[in-house]
Amino acid sequence: MWAISPTINASVALHSYALEPSGKHTRPADYPERGNPMSLSKGIQSAAAAALSAAMLIAVAACGTTDGTDTASKSGDSSKDSSSTSIQGFDTSSIQKDDEIAALLPDSVAGDGTLTVGTDTSYAPAEFLAEDGKTPVGFDVDLSKALAAVFGLKENTVSSTFDSIIPSVGSKYDIGISSFTVTKERMEAVDFVTYFKAGSTFVVQKGNPNKVDSSNLCGVKVAVQTGTTQEEEVNKANEQCKADGKDAIDIQSSKLQTDVTTAVASGKADIFYADTPVAGYAIKQTGDTLEALGEDVGVTPEAVAVKKGDSKTAEAVQKAIQKLMDDGTYKKILDTWGVSSGAVDKAEINPSVE
Repeated sequence: MWAISPTINASVALHSYALEPSGKHTRPADYPERGNPMSLSKGIQSAAAAALSAAMLIAVAACGTTDGTDTASKSGDSSKDSSSTSIQGFDTSSIQKDDEIAALLPDSVAGDGTLTVGTDTSYAPAEFLAEDGKTPVGFDVDLSKALAAVFGLKENTVSSTFDSIIPSVGSKYDIGISSFTVTKERMEAVDFVTYFKAGSTFVVQKGNPNKVDSSNLCGVKVAVQTGTTQEEEVNKANEQCKADGKDAIDIQSSKLQTDVTTAVASGKADIFYADTPVAGYAIKQTGDTLEALGEDVGVTPEAVAVKKGDSKTAEAVQKAIQKLMDDGTYKKILDTWGVSSGAVDKAEINPSVE
């Protein structure tokens, strides 16, 4: 997202972007949730996006929906850079097990010795795939590893479509960590443990050539990610445009954030709306192609998703995150990825939200 190695293959440049505004992934100065809990799906970036990304400066990582575990840079052959992992996250190897916290986990989670985490790896810098196209990286992934270390478990991040994670928490996945914004609707399906806060950001081409005014999007081509709170906000704005007798917003909804970013970078859309960290990462990785428009809006908490009613796991996750916050590990993880502005000092279970 910001402190990432620039040595990644340019042909996969845009593959790690994903956004969301202050409604879904509403992430004000950082970024909030990631869209409707049950409706955001992502897949492999299109060939057109790959071609565009190849023409853009630095690349970050390929995105997709392949399953992958943590294999960070285990290749000892320096001649195989194209298949090794260049992006380096936070080293969690020194984190020690906390027996008291680990004892809180039920056998349904700890019994197999592995903490299985569902994540949509197309949302850099929170969670995306490294240069090898299969290794999950990002600050959410580092947090997953840190939690597993506190529990004394192995960590297995499974790349999944966003909309499939919450329904599978408690069965396919022990927990879900995928930039989930806390909403009342989502809390009907899962319990949440907060660990971050974020807002939303509008992004246009450098210099805003189409003179877009984010406060008046009527008649404007707006790109958003499907199922996100940003999409919901733009849809509401569109209804207002119609009610006022103005031109409708040309809403371009894509399942992949990478496609959303590409739409604006290529001129297909005038502006996109996404979570602040994601928007910032996209801007940085496309060099002088894009820029933020206006101020960040709508700060909202993001959280780990836990099976509804599983109070033991929720408590264990809350205490583990709080421990990582208190001992400084959490801050180091965020600093590694340049997203410390989204730091919070207290992990809460099912916080009150509007």
